Amino acid sequence: MKRFILAALMVASTSTAAYAQRQVHVDAHTRRDGTYVPSHMRTAPNSTRNDNWSTVGNVNPHTGRTGTQPRDYNSPYQPNRTYTPRH
Repeated sequence: MKRFILAALMVASTSTAAYAQRQVHVDAHTRRDGTYVPSHMRTAPNSTRNDNWSTVGNVNPHTGRTGTQPRDYNSPYQPNRTYTPRH
């Protein structure tokens, strides 16, 4: 039984660490145009929009809001699509 609990804790900590690596904290700041942006969490930057919480088909786990931005169909991460490199 102790081995089962230990194994379950190891799996939970591994999945939590992987989840935490996909998001970053953004400090509160003021944009050049004077707009105040409160601190928030966002997906970690990478080369595709498809895994962003604001993209269609995704949901922000912190707010529950559904994404509205278009998908990036030229991404190598998009299955069943032809990848066209950008120059």
